[in-house]
Amino acid sequence: MGSKWRKAKLALGLNLCLYVPKTLEESSSLSRRSNDAVSLSPVTVPRPTTPTPSSSGLRLPRSISISSSKKTCAICLTAMKAGQGHAIFTAECSHSFHFHCITTNVQHGNQICPVCRAKWNEVPLQIPNAKSKPIVRPRDDAWMTIPPRRSSQNQPSPRPERLRPVSMIFNNEPAVFNDDEALEPQDRPAESTKPGGVSGKLEVKTYPEISEVVRSVSFKDFSVLINLKAPPVSSSSSSSSSRAPVDLVTVLDVSGSMAGTKLALLKRAMGFVIQNLGPFDRLSVISFSSTARRSFPLRLMTETGKQEALQAVNSLVSNGGTNIAEGLMKGAKVLIERRFKNSVSSIVLLSDGQDTYTMTSPTGSNTKGADYKTLLPKEVNRIPVHAFGFGADHDASLMHSIAENSGGTFSFIESETVIQDAFAQCIGGLLSVMVQELRVKIECVHPMLKIGSVKAGSYRFDSRTGSIEVGDLYAEEERNFLVNLDVPVLDGVLDTMSLLKVGCVYRDPVTKETVDLSNSGEVKILRPVLEGRPVVSVEVDRQKIRLRAAEAISEARVLAERGDLTGAVSVLETCRGVLSETVSGRAGDALCVSLCAELKETQERMASRQVYESSGRAYVLAGLSSHSWQRATARGDMSDTTTMSYQTQSMVDMVNLSQTMTFGCPRASSNGNSSSNPNPSPSARRKLRQALTFPARPRAR
Repeated sequence: MGSKWRKAKLALGLNLCLYVPKTLEESSSLSRRSNDAVSLSPVTVPRPTTPTPSSSGLRLPRSISISSSKKTCAICLTAMKAGQGHAIFTAECSHSFHFHCITTNVQHGNQICPVCRAKWNEVPLQIPNAKSKPIVRPRDDAWMTIPPRRSSQNQPSPRPERLRPVSMIFNNEPAVFNDDEALEPQDRPAESTKPGGVSGKLEVKTYPEISEVVRSVSFKDFSVLINLKAPPVSSSSSSSSSRAPVDLVTVLDVSGSMAGTKLALLKRAMGFVIQNLGPFDRLSVISFSSTARRSFPLRLMTETGKQEALQAVNSLVSNGGTNIAEGLMKGAKVLIERRFKNSVSSIVLLSDGQDTYTMTSPTGSNTKGADYKTLLPKEVNRIPVHAFGFGADHDASLMHSIAENSGGTFSFIESETVIQDAFAQCIGGLLSVMVQELRVKIECVHPMLKIGSVKAGSYRFDSRTGSIEVGDLYAEEERNFLVNLDVPVLDGVLDTMSLLKVGCVYRDPVTKETVDLSNSGEVKILRPVLEGRPVVSVEVDRQKIRLRAAEAISEARVLAERGDLTGAVSVLETCRGVLSETVSGRAGDALCVSLCAELKETQERMASRQVYESSGRAYVLAGLSSHSWQRATARGDMSDTTTMSYQTQSMVDMVNLSQTMTFGCPRASSNGNSSSNPNPSPSARRKLRQALTFPARPRAR
């Protein structure tokens, strides 16, 4: 009986197609998708094969082929060709139709292919309870696939799932970007309404350089360390519903030099970012080449939002030149003109080349346009731009300038294979913001004291008010500031001397309440009559060597830009010798060891003019960005210990998650079973990435 039914099916479908599935189960198995958002090899839909005479009992004409059948719509029997004004929909069974033809065919809920009668697992979707025609989601045989919908038991979606029309997602770009998706109310745990949120308050500690100074002696440039540490991510605030939601705009270079593997790995990295955003986070995608385009509006990353975002990223095509300025302006426009605002906002910029249109490099002679500050509106200065430059062709000086002026960080990606890891580290921080708008106020207690200087890096210190504008802190992120004072000779009988009062005010991004820590601490030292045995602060010593190393790298960079590479290497070598002789250096302190390794790596990247131009400058600027903001940045291939400075646990966890899925093909183990080796050693990862590093492509103009 089964054989007769099969012959009948084949006879009925003879004039329509060349393939009849053996069973609906076998047909549906062709459309099963991988749980991974993307893969490192192109995702292709399995092609049905023509049945042989022995399997079907019928002989088909040789002149008929699958390629010819795909040129004609099986519904209206007219030609299908891209670029003739008709959208084309390709089903999971590989049959293609005109967009308007298939919408008419399935408007009554038909879930079967009109050609091969295979049941579709992913049918052309319709908007529930709507009178409009159904919406068909086209397939794109590219580098990523839309993941299957997951169970939402642990993270319920805040709104009913519905896909928007493809034309609205990809094609419409209004004059004003006020079409951002409305924010949904979040269900907070009851304890999150307490001041300081669910994870406690900011920790403030102070350390004097030494514990005592004799009364009859003055001490010039006496250092006091102020240490700030953000609260950790507690178990109750680990879900996206109880942390600060993010508005993230990614500005991506899709110029001609991004063609091939670079663009494929960028899409994969974006797939990782999308999958790790929560339903209360919002994402927008700006792509730029010769011009800029909003490829995806600011949308909530619900399950449907993620699918739409992946479609938008998957549709990116590389061509043209590089107009970084227009891409940045359009990215800023999305955030400035949005109707609703999440607690955290940020722009991620990625480019692999020189701006060929309007930007002026801080070290170049480009006169095509103004610099970054004059190109962008003032509002964007309050939104950090985290810039990522990779390869040997990007303008590291320009990218560093963009990040520095906006309050963001600059990262150098030497190999495109670590784009995903670099993005993972960045969003690991952005998705764990625990302190916002932090402001530290320093006040001298003793009337004879006066603040000499404050080592605050790129953070602005207002000497008139005695305050440091710190801004946002990620979970468990630390900031260290050295305050220098001139301690005078003391008259009187007091055994102690009060130096400073430290106070902090910040906003809790979860509760949106202001937390006032006005009396965070008071710094005191002993003033004995006779010299005793003062205790030297190891914490102060560690921060002094950190600042000394950063200053040496900055000085070496100035010399290298002047062409004096020999002098630059000498400065770094001298600093390494000094650090090894400090208290921390002799004790084998982890920070000191890491700084010495960074100085040595910087020396190697200044070995010659060619090495410095190709990678040294970018490596140095990424390091300076990290030290000036005391925040982790990506450098090189992210496999050495120098990139671990300032990393938080949230960043480490996200990078580890990225590295377990960096390479999609499982590794065959000795027993024949596949193993993904989720925790390869740093040396193994480095060798694999070096093997997959591709030479820079010539840039299209």
